[in-house]
Amino acid sequence: MPEPSVSVIIPAYNCEQTIAPALEAISAQTYNGPLEVIVVDDGSTDKTASVIQSFKKVIYIHQDNTGPATARNQGAHLARGEILFFTDADCVPEPQWIEKMLKPLQEPQIGVVAGSYGIANPQERLAYCIHQEICFRHQSLMPQYPKAFGSYNFCIRRNIFNSVGGFNTEYRYASGEDNDLSYKILKAGYKIYFERNAIVEHFHPFQLNRYLKEQYRHGFWRAKMYFDHPGMTGGDNYTFWKDIIEVPLVLINLFSLLGSTVGFASVPAISCISSFLILIIIQVIFAFLIIKEVQFTPYFMVVMFLRAYLRTLGFISGVIFFFSKSSKKVK
Repeated sequence: MPEPSVSVIIPAYNCEQTIAPALEAISAQTYNGPLEVIVVDDGSTDKTASVIQSFKKVIYIHQDNTGPATARNQGAHLARGEILFFTDADCVPEPQWIEKMLKPLQEPQIGVVAGSYGIANPQERLAYCIHQEICFRHQSLMPQYPKAFGSYNFCIRRNIFNSVGGFNTEYRYASGEDNDLSYKILKAGYKIYFERNAIVEHFHPFQLNRYLKEQYRHGFWRAKMYFDHPGMTGGDNYTFWKDIIEVPLVLINLFSLLGSTVGFASVPAISCISSFLILIIIQVIFAFLIIKEVQFTPYFMVVMFLRAYLRTLGFISGVIFFFSKSSKKVK
């Protein structure tokens, strides 16, 4: 039986430092079947274009800066492969990545195969801690057939991708568009298979301010995701009770703090202190569960604590924005 034809699609934006290792890794794949690589430059302003174009066998496409969802759809539209592979410009696939991902697709009911993360910059403290948390979630929470996958590492039959409409381009930034596609695939009756041994090494964030800004954005677009798919508010195998309970705890803390500040009775002060302590306890417990090096646990506890506030503020901003937007449509 001949090997299926494969198209690897990568959205790229200002990634001159990481795109070359990604393309080199794809060119070194052990897969011997028909393979094409498509990189969609999402309006980069650095030297991304020249780096990509130095790889002669790579198909280069340029578009105005309209986001990774649009870039991926653009690549998929031009792809000739029966199977579409997606990864990111800051990911370095292992040599057997394509081979490992294709095997589960032999079962007709599996529409998507999703892989896992490695780490390309373990020397960075924040990046190392983020990777340890991902490992915890993938090893402890993700079942063989999860409800969601990440756009950094998955493959899908092209006919299924087209039948569900691809990525929703209303997700302007890299936040929630992969969950949205996951849920559409499940609703179409297909399974998602998690191949935890198919790895792409990722350059995880290492600047705290940039990471927290990203988390605010994730919270904002998660609001749209829940408006579009209200049945998924209880979690999707990657998101679990810790992520969900942090939102009301942060809100209680902030509103209680506001109440205490303007001179209300002692009840807001008590709720402010108790919600704050519960948040602290949760971060302490999970910092020790997640991080293997004990000297990093206090640092990551603080990161998770700050992240809970930024995600919640982003989520509430998103709820207000998308509720207002939907109300205007109704009128």
